[in-house]
Amino acid sequence: MAREFTSVGVVGLGTMGAGIVEVFARNGIQVVAVEISEGALERGRTTLTGSTDRAVAKGKLDPADRDALLSRVTFAVGLDALHSVDLVIEAVPEHLDLKQRIFAELDRVCKPEAILATNTSSLSVTEISVATTRPNQVIGIHFFNPAPVMKLVEVVRTVVTSADVVADVETLCTRLGKVDVTINDRAGFIANALLFGYLNHAVGMFESHYASREDIDAAMKLGCGLPMGPLALMDLIGLDTAYEILDTMYRRGGRDRRHAPVPLIKQMVTAGLLGRKSGRGFYTYERPGSPVVVPDEATPVATEAALADGARAITKVGVVGSGTMATGIIEVFAKAGYEVVSVTRGAEKSATVCDAVKTSLTKGVVRGKLSEDDRDAALGRITWSATLDHLADVDLVVEAVVEELSVKKALFASLDEICKPGVVLATTTSSLPVIDVAMATQRPADVVGLHFFNPAPIMPLVEVVRTIRTSPETTATARAVCAALGKTAVVCGDRSGFIVNALLFPYLNDAVKMLEASYSTADDIDHAMKLGCGYPMGPFELLDVVGLDVSLAIQRELYLELREPGFAPAPLLEHLVTAGYLGRKTGRGFRDHTHR
Repeated sequence: MAREFTSVGVVGLGTMGAGIVEVFARNGIQVVAVEISEGALERGRTTLTGSTDRAVAKGKLDPADRDALLSRVTFAVGLDALHSVDLVIEAVPEHLDLKQRIFAELDRVCKPEAILATNTSSLSVTEISVATTRPNQVIGIHFFNPAPVMKLVEVVRTVVTSADVVADVETLCTRLGKVDVTINDRAGFIANALLFGYLNHAVGMFESHYASREDIDAAMKLGCGLPMGPLALMDLIGLDTAYEILDTMYRRGGRDRRHAPVPLIKQMVTAGLLGRKSGRGFYTYERPGSPVVVPDEATPVATEAALADGARAITKVGVVGSGTMATGIIEVFAKAGYEVVSVTRGAEKSATVCDAVKTSLTKGVVRGKLSEDDRDAALGRITWSATLDHLADVDLVVEAVVEELSVKKALFASLDEICKPGVVLATTTSSLPVIDVAMATQRPADVVGLHFFNPAPIMPLVEVVRTIRTSPETTATARAVCAALGKTAVVCGDRSGFIVNALLFPYLNDAVKMLEASYSTADDIDHAMKLGCGYPMGPFELLDVVGLDVSLAIQRELYLELREPGFAPAPLLEHLVTAGYLGRKTGRGFRDHTHR
C-alpha cells in the first residue's frame, strides 16, 4: 500500500513554490508554506491569492472551493514549522550550496519517515541528498511552471532512492492529476536537457545577427506550431535562471558545447535585462512582470510602404516542379490572384498536377473556405505547360524540383537563358545552399530562397533566404510577394537549415541520443515535451511523420556545415534508416504504425 500523505511542506514561495502550494491545497492536502522572512512570506501569500482569484474570475474555481483551498494552507517563517509533515518539497533558487544547507536543516527538523524532495530543474539530486543522513528518502519532484496548469511532473530518483519512496511519489502525482515520468538523476532531466540546447542555439542565432528576434520567434511558432518563440520563452523563464540551468548542464552533462551559455546571455544578466520579471530582456515589456510587449528601438516598422520599398511589380509567376510542394505553391499563387504558369516534365505530369490542384481547391469549397466562383477563377489563372520556354514573360519563377543540387543548378542555368532581365528566381530548397544555385546563373543578385512549408496552402510561414549576392530589391520583392499571399515572411541568411530546420533538427537528434543512452523511453520523452513544454507533438512522433531518412539528411547537412560535435547524427537514427525503418511512410520508425 502506498503511504497516505496528509500534510506537505513547501519551502520557498516564489512563483514556482506558490504554484506547488496551490496544487496540493486544491487536492485536499494540508500544506505548511515556509519562507525565510515575513516579507517573503507575504509576497508568497499574495502570489497564491492572486492565482486563485484569477481562477475564480475565469470560472475555473468556485469561490467556496477557493476559500476551502486557502484554509488548508498554513504560512510560517522558518523550517521548524515542518516538524510533523509527511513530505517536504524545496523550491528555492538554483544554487547547490543553498539547497544543501536547507536539506541538512530539514534532515534535523523533519520526522524520520518524512520524504524530502527538491523541485530542482538542473542540479544533481544526488549531491543535494548527501547533505542528509537519509539519502534513500530524498527524491526530485520537478513541477513545470505554472504548476497548477502544467500536467507534467518529472520524478527523479538517485541511485540510492528507495523504491518505496519512488512508488509513493508516483501514486501522489496521480492523486494530484499529474502525468509523471520517472527518470534517473542526470543533468537537465528530460525536458530541460532537450529544451535548453534549442533555446541556447536560438540566442546564438540572434547574437550573430543571422535573423531578428521577431523572425526567429515567428519561425518557430508558425513553422513548428510551438506555443512561444524561443526568445520570448527565454524572457518568460528569466535569463538569469536560463543561464544557471545552461551553466549547470554544461558542467554536469559532459561539457557539450551546445549547453555552453551563449556570451550574450551572461552580458544581458549582468546588465539587469532578465526578461519579463525586470521589464526587459530580448523584448521590452509594459512594466516588470507584465506579459505585454511594447515597441522599442529594435522593433521593425511593418508598414505596407516599408514592405514594398524597392520591390518589383509581380503579376505573373512561374512554378517549376510536379511534387506536393509545387502543387501547393501553384494553388497559393492562383488563389491570391496571380497569373501562374505551371511547368512540369511532360503532359502526363501536368495532368496529374492539374488534378491535384483541382481536388485541393474543391476541398476548400466543400469546407466552406472558398466559393465555387473563386475556385473557378483560381483555376482560370493557371496555364499548364511542359516546356520552360513558356516562362519567358513571367516576373517571378519559383523552383520546387527534387532536392539535388545538380538538378537545381541545371534548371537555374536554363532559366537564366530563358527569363527576361529583372525576373526574381526563387528556390524552395529546405537544405541546400542557395548561393550554389544562384551562381549557376549570370544574375545571382536576382536569386533568393523562398522556403514554403508543407502543406503550402495551410502553413503560414515562408523563409526568405538571402545570399551574400542577393540584392536588397530582390529581398524586398520576395517579402512583398509573401505579404500578398497572406504569408508571414521571415528573413535569414543562407546557412544550412535556415531558421526552422537549424533549430528543430538538433533538438530531435538530441532526443534520439537520449533514447539511445537508455535514459528514458520514447513515450516518456514525447510526454515530457508535450506536457512539460506545450509542444504539439513529441520528438519521436514528429520524426516518424517527417521521415527518418529526411531527418538524417538534414542533420548531416547541418553537421557538415557547422562541424559541431553535438550536431553529429545519432548512430541510432542512422541504423534505423539503414534498416529501412523510415517512419509512417514505411509503417515503422521509432514506433510500429502497421496496426494503427
